[in-house]
Amino acid sequence: MRRKHISARSATGAIGLLLGLIGNAAAEDYYRPTKGYRVEPAPDTPPYVRNLSKTQFEQFRNVEWLDVGLDFRSRYEYRENDYRPVGANNSGVYRPDPDNIWLLRTRAFLGVKDILDPLRFVMELEDARSYNGLYSRTDADVNEFEMIQGYAELYFANALGHNRPISIRAGRQHLELLDRRLVGNNEFRNTTNNFEGYRVRFGKKQNNWDLDTFVFQPVDRLKYDFDQPDEDTWFYGAVFSWKQWSDYVTIQPYFLGKHVDGDPRNPINANRKADADIYSPGLRVYGLFWDSGFDFDADITKQFGHQGRLTGTNRNNYSQIVEQHDALAYSLELGYTFDHDWKPRASLYYGYGTGDKTGGDRTNQRFDAFYGFNQPWSRNDYYSWDNIHAPKARLEFTPYKDVRIDTGYNAYWLESDAGGWRRAGLGNGNGKTFMGHEFDIRLRHKLNAFVDWSLSYAHYTPGDYTTSLARTNGPFTNEPSNFFYFEVSLNAFGDGKPKYH
Repeated sequence: MRRKHISARSATGAIGLLLGLIGNAAAEDYYRPTKGYRVEPAPDTPPYVRNLSKTQFEQFRNVEWLDVGLDFRSRYEYRENDYRPVGANNSGVYRPDPDNIWLLRTRAFLGVKDILDPLRFVMELEDARSYNGLYSRTDADVNEFEMIQGYAELYFANALGHNRPISIRAGRQHLELLDRRLVGNNEFRNTTNNFEGYRVRFGKKQNNWDLDTFVFQPVDRLKYDFDQPDEDTWFYGAVFSWKQWSDYVTIQPYFLGKHVDGDPRNPINANRKADADIYSPGLRVYGLFWDSGFDFDADITKQFGHQGRLTGTNRNNYSQIVEQHDALAYSLELGYTFDHDWKPRASLYYGYGTGDKTGGDRTNQRFDAFYGFNQPWSRNDYYSWDNIHAPKARLEFTPYKDVRIDTGYNAYWLESDAGGWRRAGLGNGNGKTFMGHEFDIRLRHKLNAFVDWSLSYAHYTPGDYTTSLARTNGPFTNEPSNFFYFEVSLNAFGDGKPKYH
């Protein structure tokens, strides 16, 4: 058990014991990852990074102050009848032929720690490219020769007590918080979400509590030029994680906010943006139901504030209508892990996010998913946490060592038919709400310390809302869509478990 009962005969003894418990709490590892499907945040240091002393190069066994990483990922995607909107350069013209696209991504990482403490440095570079696609390249697939992280850090290892640090970072960073549905790197995508600004963390995830705070400007990805921060937008927040309340449960109250200084009269349509101030307090709780085999992951957040809605068709009448923002979202996953050699886990999930009810009531109810990771919603990447009812059933198991398989069935309804299906670019208000259902299956295999590969297939069947909005020139939403991919990842420094001779 983590907690101990304090019994002392004197105030001095009680104080001494309390200080001892605080010290022990800081030294002990309290962190427990969630068992929820694809919602565990990536570690602070990217997963492909290794400490140089733990690589296959024995001559660097004593170089513990340098973290290094070099990773290459190649993915072939086959998409048949993709519903997602095509790039602007194609003028909305869909192609009836399947899309066969190759996505290539190379990342390199250098991190200096310990040797100059409290001063530390991190730099991470990325080169993301796509080939053979039917449509124009987008910043979801292409970001050539880019620095996705470059920051300095002041790290005070024992500022709040033994092994309880304060970390202050400034510069370009990427970030994953909570269950990744609101803030994520979008690791599956070929390019990465990142931000410029400041992050201050009190404690670390292994402590019995920690507080993560930040104020950032999101970085605009420019396919062939150096990325620039969006100087009109600020994204800020705080997440408190309490892990000592129970051996089985982690509690995370949080607050996120977004401020946008709009430019509704910009003569360039692509640069027009509306004002916004959105506040999003919430609570996430996850963990286990004791030793029963059952687990859960729940998140709820309320949004309020205001945001503008752009109006006008030419620069002479550009303007905005300021609307109240009033939205709600929640998410609940329940799972059970069977006592079997294959470690099978079955889970049920339900996600809900409000959508806008009508365009004329001066209130916007569409939930803003900020910078969230969409893969937990749909393997096809068709959905995010807005205007949705989404039940799901899933099974995960490990039939052989280093082989993992998961399969699931998902169904989707609009929360508001007037709000439409934004990620498919489909319109609103025809009285129907059933968007469709999706089956997916994925296999992942760690071939050796340096090579991982995976393949996946997803089949999406449209519902009555979707089929009713099919167009003769696409998207052809009266037909199902198919998505298959095969992916290989190469890590130059292995799994960090060298075989010593």
